[in-house]
Amino acid sequence: MKYCVLTLGCKVNSYESDYVKEQFNSCGFKEVGVKEGAEIVVVNTCSVTNQSDAKSRQIIRLARRENPNAILVVMGCSAQNHKEKLLDLGIDILIGTKDKSKILELIKEFKGSKKTISKFYDMSKQDFEDMTLMCEENKTRAFVKIQDGCNNFCSYCIIPYLRGNIRSKRINVAVKEISDLVNSGHSEVVLTGIHTGSYGRGEAYDLVDLIREISSLEGLKRIRISSIEITELNDKFMEELKTNPKICDHLHIPLQSGSDAILNFMNRKYDTKYFLNKIEQIRQIRPNISITTDLILGFPHEEDEYFNETYEFLKKVGFVKIHTFPFSLRNGTKAEEMKDYFVNDTIKKERVRKVLELSKQLESNYYREFLGREVSVIIETVKDGISKGHTSNYILVNVNADLESGKEYLVKIVSVDGVNVNGELL
Repeated sequence: MKYCVLTLGCKVNSYESDYVKEQFNSCGFKEVGVKEGAEIVVVNTCSVTNQSDAKSRQIIRLARRENPNAILVVMGCSAQNHKEKLLDLGIDILIGTKDKSKILELIKEFKGSKKTISKFYDMSKQDFEDMTLMCEENKTRAFVKIQDGCNNFCSYCIIPYLRGNIRSKRINVAVKEISDLVNSGHSEVVLTGIHTGSYGRGEAYDLVDLIREISSLEGLKRIRISSIEITELNDKFMEELKTNPKICDHLHIPLQSGSDAILNFMNRKYDTKYFLNKIEQIRQIRPNISITTDLILGFPHEEDEYFNETYEFLKKVGFVKIHTFPFSLRNGTKAEEMKDYFVNDTIKKERVRKVLELSKQLESNYYREFLGREVSVIIETVKDGISKGHTSNYILVNVNADLESGKEYLVKIVSVDGVNVNGELL
């Protein structure tokens, strides 16, 4: 049978989609594009913003239009959030954020009954749903989902309601999966989850324990963390950062706002003083580390004064890259109660534009610091005589040579054009 998997949203969704693909491949199914006559189409949806929901519906309609006779499976956060609104889109199997590991069973059930399947659960009471990948197509970097759910309930965020409570993959299962991925050729692993830093909470182990376990794997050169909250960078993590060279020189730490007033309205668990102190501690340990962040602009109550505080704080921290999003109301969140304080869309767009300009400037400035320096690059893609790969601190380097994908090379940075970095092989 021919199948197609369409994925929206975060790295956790990508991991879960890759698992579904592996299950199909193990049955001898062939992956095709959405316009190539698939007999099964799976859409893994996202609901982090209104735009994500709209895009999810658009992709579902496209999948059905291009494959009128296919079994259409829709799953994920937007399905969990809007199941009633999706029922009239010709979906055969509709599930939320649970049972993604059971797609083959659900398809078999549907084939037998020919009746629409719709399964949803109270996500606040679920255990971790085990999925393990045997091999990812990218032989350099493997994403591994180690955690699911979030208990933070930031006032802008719908995800805790859709993904449910914090829960973790058992450490022995995670270590085995990562060991298998390394043995199949992956030299870098990215630990990912909805709230990755909470890994192991309630268990006898935590994120640092997992990092220590996998650091002993001989073929594993880099351990990258997809995202971690500033409040989870405790003394144990800091000590590991100091002593473990396999941890990448890159941390993605969401800020969301650089104004204490807005952070309070957002129900974040820190203030700017705490955030800055932690960043300074990190840079004392790793002076050249790349620190990137997420930012929401135009949150309710964000007056010009508060935006200006954020803008100045971004410069003070000196992030390498700022992933910037305009505030998007999620019905059912605490932010819905702040409707009288919403920010005009035009103002939001202008603020996003201004911060994105700053981000490009900061990124280019950081890259220029490495001009003339030797860096280690693991090659990921090779095309038309140009090899591309990332450094430990997540600089994408272009090398004018035919190199071997998955291999590590010593490269000298010779030019930086904006955010494009070029190196020559040593």
